[in-house]
Formats: sequence, structure tokens, C-alpha cells
Amino acid sequence: MSYTKAEVVEIIRDVGKAYAEKVEEYEKNQQAMKQQLESLETAVAIRQFPGGGSSRTNLAEAKEHEKAFLAWARKGGNESALRDLEIQASMSTLSDPDGGFLVPVEMEKKIERLATDAVAMRRLANVKTTTGEYKKPISAGGASGGWVAEKEGRDETDTPELKLFAPAMSELYALPEVTQKLLDMSDFDVAEWLIEEINDVFVSMEGAAFITGNAVGKPKGILAYDTVANASWEWGKIGYVAGGNASLLNDVDALINLQHALKPVYRRNGIWLMNDTTLSVVRKLKDGDGNYIWRPGLTDGAPDMLLGKPVEVDDNMPDIGADAYPIAFADFKRAYTIVDHKAGIRLLRDPYTRKGHVKFYATKRVAGGVSNHQAIKLLKIAEG
Repeated sequence: MSYTKAEVVEIIRDVGKAYAEKVEEYEKNQQAMKQQLESLETAVAIRQFPGGGSSRTNLAEAKEHEKAFLAWARKGGNESALRDLEIQASMSTLSDPDGGFLVPVEMEKKIERLATDAVAMRRLANVKTTTGEYKKPISAGGASGGWVAEKEGRDETDTPELKLFAPAMSELYALPEVTQKLLDMSDFDVAEWLIEEINDVFVSMEGAAFITGNAVGKPKGILAYDTVANASWEWGKIGYVAGGNASLLNDVDALINLQHALKPVYRRNGIWLMNDTTLSVVRKLKDGDGNYIWRPGLTDGAPDMLLGKPVEVDDNMPDIGADAYPIAFADFKRAYTIVDHKAGIRLLRDPYTRKGHVKFYATKRVAGGVSNHQAIKLLKIAEG
């Protein structure tokens, strides 16, 4: 069967129209799913779930709180009513009335999503929420056991050595500033501005702290712990594998050794962590047959792979250099724990320090540290 040119054009036009309609339908469904997810996140955040007797009321009160909060951010005043709305929205118990006002749930969840997208360790680590200081006993090994028959006596076994993981809470703050004139403009999106300004600072500060933080008023990063050659590893230190010289990483075997320095129980969930400059070097490495050991993600959004394991990039990791640790390989869910305080993000409004300008003092409490020293290994570049 043959078609005229006009008929072919018409068929192509119809196919294109049908495709465009399907794309539009898909985008609408995606937007609806996004809105449903955001509603569920809000419900979870205020401890109310769809289907419960009071969920609709509390969700409405959360929206009312957000409206009052944004009005306060623009003009100030009416703080007593705003505090009451915090409590009605199940967000506050007034345990810290002088610590500022809680950022509305929707805004805080958006800041959290942006932080997770931007901070590698927030994607990789075990993230917990607590109402106070976080403490967890960790077994450092030493327990013994054995096999016995059904009626056979059980000998007393050794008691495992327990270590207490208790990272100190630290306060992170941002201090964005805007003119009152801009706040007075009805088309100025104060919510989006606050989200962007707070997120920019929090992402930068957290990202650095989880890698290099020294635990002095901040979390302790993975590179702040004492290190030791992996053959001499002991609890409380992080084992390393030597590889490369002061200016070059050119030894594929060193990466294989690093991978196998991690016990199999952790290796199966192992992930590489390095900065983008180091990754550009690693991407050029080849095996003995001349094949690149790095593989790009097979689908959009899928991680790149190195020796069969995902690669994450964090530019807070150091460059290749003398005595540096440019690459980590770890089961980060087991190795590192981030603890967020349930109080969330609080905001104080300061229109007095600089006339005509408003400063917003945003704070949150967070802790972090290596919770399992067996689950992470580092590559160390030679000193010279």
C-alpha cells in the first residue's frame, strides 16, 4: 500500500499530536504525584496521616501557620498569634520560646530536599532525628559463641566490647539580609528567597563539616579521624591503603586493594567518594587489557560506576597530593551518622541592627560522626 506525500505529512502530524498529548498527560500526572508527595511529607512532619480523624484540621492549621509566618517575615509583629499557630499545627511545645519561630513545614521540607540533592553525605549517610542528644552503643567486636546440641550445656561466652557513639550537637546558622523595601513589594516571594538563602549557607557549611569538620562546634568529618595503615587497623581509627605518588594516581591495583580492604559485609554496599578533579583522573585509568575501569551510568540519574560500585562526587574531598586522602570507599549508611534535632529550623527577625534592612537569623542543630570505623577505608597518596 502506498501513500501520497500529503497523506504521509498528515500521518506524521497525527503521530506528533498524539505524542504531544501523551507528554502533556504525563507531565500533569507527574505534577499531581509531586503535590501528593509534598502533602504526605507535610502530614508526616506534623505527625498526622491521611485517613485520621484530625489530619485535615492539622494540615489546614499548618497552612494557616505558614501564612502567618510569611506575614511576620514581611512586617514583623503579632508574635503571640504566630506562636499559638505553631502549637496548633503540632509543630511546637514552646520548649524553647526564645529560640525564634519555626520555619513552616513546607519550607523546611524543601530546604531538606535541596540539601539532600546538594550534600553527598546527606544522601549517603545514616540520617537520624532526635529530640535531645543522640547516643547509641556500638559493638566493637569481641563477642564469642559456639555450636551445641539440644541438651548440651552452654559455656559462658565473652562479652562484646561496646563503644558509645554520641556526637555532640552543634548549632548551624545563616544570616541572610534583605531591604524592608523589597519585603514590602507584593511580588517579592519571601518564602523562596528565604529557602534559597538559608539552603545556600547550610549546604556549604554542612558539606564541608561532614568531610573535614574538626568537632569543635561542628560535626566531625570523615577525614578528621586518626588514620592507620589498614593492616594495623584498630577501632577509633580509619584504615588506609597506600597508592599513587605525590602528584599522580596511576595505580589501578591500589583502587582494587582499597575496595578489598573493606570487609565483604560492608563492601557489597560500598560507594566511592571523591572530588571532581580526582574523578577526572580516575576516569582515564585502564585495566591490563586497555579497558577503562570507570563506567558511566546506564540511565539518566543513575550513578557512574567504578570497579562495579557507584561513584559519588563531593568537592570537599581533597585533591590528589602529597599525604592526602582523596578517595574514600565505604558503606556510608553503616560508617557515618548524621543527627538532626527535631526542633527543626528556627528564625529570628532583626529589623534594628541596620535601619531599612532586615536580617533573618536562621538556626538548626545537627551532629555527625563516624559511627562504625570498620565500614570506611581511605586511599592515601604517598608523601613524595
